[in-house]
Amino acid sequence: MFGNLNPLDLMGKLQELTDKADATRKSLDETLIEETSADGKIKITVAGNNKIKSLSIDDTLLEDKEALEDYLIVTINKAMDKVSDANKNAFGFINDMKLPFNL
Repeated sequence: MFGNLNPLDLMGKLQELTDKADATRKSLDETLIEETSADGKIKITVAGNNKIKSLSIDDTLLEDKEALEDYLIVTINKAMDKVSDANKNAFGFINDMKLPFNL
């Protein structure tokens, strides 16, 4: 199935991959990504594991529900895009490993 590949070598590579993935997940859990709306009225902090850690809303937005919803959606989506990019970058080592097959 894998040609002349030594099964012990494969197991070693898989263990290395698992160890790196676990360490990367832990690191991302502790990574905080901040996003602020263009006018600074909303600030959000999201961890690399996609959990919102904090949200700050300027009092002036509390008077206009529609504006608040729009600001929240845009700012949260921008923060989540940054988290997604951070995850892709953090797990880039998978592509660098020389595995005999694609995962």
